[in-house]
Amino acid sequence: MSGETRDAILRPAALDRLARVAEVQPALLVTDFGADDPAQRAALSEAEALFTGWGCPPLDACALEAMPRLRTVVHAAGSVKHHITQDVWDRGITVSTAATANALPVAEYTVAAILFANKNVLESARLYRESRSRVNLLTAFPAIGNYRRTVGIVGASRIGRRVAELLRPFDLRLLVHDPYLDEESAQALGAERTDLDTLARQSDVVTIHAPELPQTRHLFDAGRLALMRDGATLINTARGSLVETDALVKELVTGRIDAVLDHTDPEVLPTDSPLYELPNVLLTPHIAGSQGGELHRLADAAVDELERYAQGLPFAHAVDPRTLHQQA
Repeated sequence: MSGETRDAILRPAALDRLARVAEVQPALLVTDFGADDPAQRAALSEAEALFTGWGCPPLDACALEAMPRLRTVVHAAGSVKHHITQDVWDRGITVSTAATANALPVAEYTVAAILFANKNVLESARLYRESRSRVNLLTAFPAIGNYRRTVGIVGASRIGRRVAELLRPFDLRLLVHDPYLDEESAQALGAERTDLDTLARQSDVVTIHAPELPQTRHLFDAGRLALMRDGATLINTARGSLVETDALVKELVTGRIDAVLDHTDPEVLPTDSPLYELPNVLLTPHIAGSQGGELHRLADAAVDELERYAQGLPFAHAVDPRTLHQQA
């Protein structure tokens, strides 16, 4: 992993747990598997498990040649697509990820955004700030509130499912779209399975949790954004490429819909992008995922998996190469 990742994730308590379950060299940080470092080469030649995080270089055939004893990779973060290659699967190496742990803060952010969106928080705060007087909510926001509003969840991913679970206590109607979700699974989530266009038309809030794949690029293009009802809110905590940025800007400039965006395309918008200033947009800097103290959950989840491996137990959060193409 990167040095920044190690410093953020591996606090002393996590290192102590690691030391109790495995022989660890905490001073050894690998950022380049091909580095000309005798100590690194010696350690990798004996390594049975890799503890990885953000910034891990690809585990390709060349890297794996230096690790003949490697049997497992435990990733203290979400997606493994950046470093797990086909060579890993070909060698029968098992892989675990803390993606489930990383999904929790994203779902929490999303639920907060949904509840605030239905309470018209952005618009009412702006109106109050500008008028600096009592706001007649009955006339200004006659449809305000979360009671029996419709929320559309795009993608029954780890995050999408967790969002549905967290919304159970609220009196909301949930729609869900996922090509791999059957009717029984949708009902178990407390949601109605529907096609994407119907979801866009009927939802007061649309929240995106689909993976970044060639077929999901610009999933919400000009045509689908136009289907959204007036006053609806689009929330994107997935990847920016799932929404066509120019088309979204055109809709938002009119004020017809609102947006909560934690991801954009590009990831950092140009300095002159209207999204920074539009009053109907809440733009955050990729903060929904694990940050600060939440990073400790990732380390704990990864160490939990190493403990299971040491006991000869199957991983609780193993990565299945057969379904990896469906995931972020």
